[in-house]
Amino acid sequence: MRIRAAASLTLVALAASLSLTACGSDSDASSGNGADDSYKIGLLLPETAVARYDGKDKPYFEAKLKELCPDCEFLYANANSDAGEQNDQANSFLSQGVDVLVVDPFDGKAAASIVNSAEQVDVPVVAYDRLIDSPDLDYVISNDYLKVGELQAQSLVDKLEADGVKPGDGGILMMNGATTDNNAGNIKAGAMSVIEGSGYEVLADIDTWDPAEAQEWVSGQITQFGDEIVGIYSANDGNAGGAIAALKADGVASIPPMTGLDASVAGLQSILVGDLYMTTYNSFKAEAESAAEVALQLAKGETPDAPADVEGIPATLNEPVAVTLDNMADTVFADDFYTVDEICTGKYADACSKAGIS
Repeated sequence: MRIRAAASLTLVALAASLSLTACGSDSDASSGNGADDSYKIGLLLPETAVARYDGKDKPYFEAKLKELCPDCEFLYANANSDAGEQNDQANSFLSQGVDVLVVDPFDGKAAASIVNSAEQVDVPVVAYDRLIDSPDLDYVISNDYLKVGELQAQSLVDKLEADGVKPGDGGILMMNGATTDNNAGNIKAGAMSVIEGSGYEVLADIDTWDPAEAQEWVSGQITQFGDEIVGIYSANDGNAGGAIAALKADGVASIPPMTGLDASVAGLQSILVGDLYMTTYNSFKAEAESAAEVALQLAKGETPDAPADVEGIPATLNEPVAVTLDNMADTVFADDFYTVDEICTGKYADACSKAGIS
């Protein structure tokens, strides 16, 4: 019995992936929609531009699924930032008899067609990380992205105040996420709930997940506003990297405090050398493992526990953590999200040593 019968469902979710691959199980048991506890579970991720999806989410999900169900068959694809490709990938999985789809959508609105197609053949869909605009979702596994925006903005405001920068001294540039990503709207809303009451003026803003576009945009803002820019709100590490490149290319002597998201290698290294003030860390391992657990329960016809809900849809939401130089060792390294050898390479080795990271 699908969870849809037990709860009123509304919007949310995920999807994406390129190079379509299907990784078979170690057993000869066929999926057969659950025969002999063997199921086909499909994972669709949205893009390759952000390294976490192929590098973290996919292996964490696959490992947990194999631990829980050695005879399950894992199907995986990445949309490579193409909503149409993601739709084709989903249809391919459905034609192969997948029992559950876990989708992190590249485009949350376009991915509603994936949910509709799955609904026609009674295949549950779990929205992973990003929301899908559909009333027929079965479950949501994500992070509290409203809280992400709040953490980012509060960190920026606190840093400006600690540095003695007053609202009248200048304003903030805002680089929000793309409008095709429902999470970006929540992040922006959380950030604005802090910034609007801070007294700091937003000089200009842009909506994009493209670091190259962010870099070009920041270059233009430097020309327009110059020293009036006292802080930069960036919704993720990629945009922050573009902004840092623009500032350095312009010869800016001191990079203003800047935020990020994803706790990427580049983001953490930028924090170590003082270019980025903070990034936001979500436990991708906990998120991916929860998704594997819920997907298997749905495949078995069970009703997963739901400690939260997103607009009436059963959900599990992870709490984000603000990461700065002061707590990097106690967060991403303590969780074994990265090893010291992965981050403290080359010119970053001395910075790690000074920060007590070894």
